[in-house]
Amino acid sequence: MAHPSSRRGIALLITLMFVIVISVAIGYNLMQVKNASRIVQKEKMLYQNSMILEDVLKILKNSQELQTIVKDKSIDDLYLFLSTAQTIPLQLSSGKVTLVLSSARKRFNINELDKKNEAALQEYFSRMMLSSDYVDVLKDCMRINQEKKQYNSYNSVIFDENPYLFREYIASKKHLDIINDFYLHEYNDENINNIAFEKLFRFSKERSEAVDLNYATPEVLMLLLGTTRDRADMIYSLPKPFKSLEDLHLDANEKTALSKFRTSFFEPYLHVEITIQRDKQFGKMSFDYDVNLKKGSNFVLEI
Repeated sequence: MAHPSSRRGIALLITLMFVIVISVAIGYNLMQVKNASRIVQKEKMLYQNSMILEDVLKILKNSQELQTIVKDKSIDDLYLFLSTAQTIPLQLSSGKVTLVLSSARKRFNINELDKKNEAALQEYFSRMMLSSDYVDVLKDCMRINQEKKQYNSYNSVIFDENPYLFREYIASKKHLDIINDFYLHEYNDENINNIAFEKLFRFSKERSEAVDLNYATPEVLMLLLGTTRDRADMIYSLPKPFKSLEDLHLDANEKTALSKFRTSFFEPYLHVEITIQRDKQFGKMSFDYDVNLKKGSNFVLEI
């Protein structure tokens, strides 16, 4: 027969275990409730964001100003529109919305990389102290512009380390970040951290896009013209809008370099960024808008 003190000890242990089990169960349930609440809030914000997106698209589609710009093919009016409507803050009853409009053709579509401009990209990255191996890694991730017989022929081991990485084309900045991280560690080259990729590249599956020279960033001008940063900054600061190559005052070498890329002075494509702030929640949406076709594409949503 167990001693009374032993029985009390066992009872205390059982009670303690019971309390622990109840505490864990309650904690788990509270966590589930909290997660469910977060899911509901996210779903609510997702719905509200989709409504805001629909309203913005409707405004763009019904804009007489944009329709006139396309009809007249007016370089001046497009430049004036984007200069005066860069940032539009909106105060709503449920929060704050900021709309940012810019040219969707101010950066170079990385998926346009081909044999014609490959040397130009290698030269650009060489100026930025990167090895030509980086361009080879980019090419590995773009089967869309490779010949069928090259489909499984790679210059790097990026897919050995990332076997499930999408390899048809470079789809997004996050996709490029994975590629850059591989290059950084594989080639031990920290110079890649010094490149402002967000000002240099855009990401689209379409491979027939022209850079609008009226909005090209200094980083893009440096790439297109095969020139120094100082020279690119000087051209960027020239009075705009440009209407011909003469307005850029290019030398013979710069014109030759530029001929390797698709460029234009009138590209009616908008890049639209929508930031939503509601209580402590933030949401961000972005997309490209074809003014001529009245159609959005490349939609990205972050909540």
